[in-house]
Amino acid sequence: MREFGQPRIVIIGGGTGLPVLLRGLKQFPVDITAIVTVADDGGSSGRLRDDLHIPPPGDIRNVLAALSDVEPLVEEMFQHRFSTSNELSGHSLGNLILAAMTSITGNFVHAIQEMSKVLNVRGKVLPAANQSVVLHAEMEDGTIVSGESKIPYSGKRIKKVFLTPGDIRPLPESIQAIRQADLIIIGPGSLYTSILPNLLVPRLGDEICRSKANKVYICNLMTQAGETHGFTASDHVQAVYDHMNAACINTILVNNEEIPPDIQLRYNEELADPVQYDLPRLYELGLEVVHADIAVQENGALRHDPKKVAQILYNLLINETKKRFDA
Repeated sequence: MREFGQPRIVIIGGGTGLPVLLRGLKQFPVDITAIVTVADDGGSSGRLRDDLHIPPPGDIRNVLAALSDVEPLVEEMFQHRFSTSNELSGHSLGNLILAAMTSITGNFVHAIQEMSKVLNVRGKVLPAANQSVVLHAEMEDGTIVSGESKIPYSGKRIKKVFLTPGDIRPLPESIQAIRQADLIIIGPGSLYTSILPNLLVPRLGDEICRSKANKVYICNLMTQAGETHGFTASDHVQAVYDHMNAACINTILVNNEEIPPDIQLRYNEELADPVQYDLPRLYELGLEVVHADIAVQENGALRHDPKKVAQILYNLLINETKKRFDA
């Protein structure tokens, strides 16, 4: 239940970056709506999607866990992944529960709502659409690669991505949340396979572009082989603009600290480099640039620092609401 006076934040994305950010944001007095991609077709999610004809539950599961307020053991159980030698292998318990709840309620959104109650979720979690969607990429040589999990491994440079089927509909709750938002956050996450699949849902991207709220793009820390190899910060933004046919971002948050050499070396093996923020081009795009030390090492990997990023976003939100109030 939304507390009176709490500012509203809508966060759009998927993958591993979104839950990290949400763990930081839920500590602040804000009303959170997370809109999560349903284009995943790999791993446990892909198997359940194909076998049961339901939207992929994996990204939703991770967001529910991030926003949950339950005992650590309960969250650990929800996230537990089986490592048996039978058909359970690779499935997480949370994915199976969401699949079972979808079967019981007959509706994926209702399943998420019921699980949100069980996990005492702080905020609202919505799929970008109440159906599975297929993500396709047109490469620069004109070939088409279909399937979110296949796109990064095509070995070709992406020209654009698009969704099928043609009759995808966003949830009315998502449209309402966007219209009421005081701050809209896009990312972090894989540009072409986690962020753009949400923005390309008909009406969803248009509503975001039309919104008067401050729209903040959280730039990835590292480039991603098969998606954004060699991309600067402005290249990420330009790709969003090209797909939306509109300049729909007001602010970009970038990391301004040097990545430690040992971490860079590890990422070099994955053909990934630190994303360079090219200030002149970002200013040309009309963006407010917020740069800070927002990276943290975790198990040898680089992640956005949830506390630092959440504090920066909360400060932006408070400043934005003050401006509106003063106006």
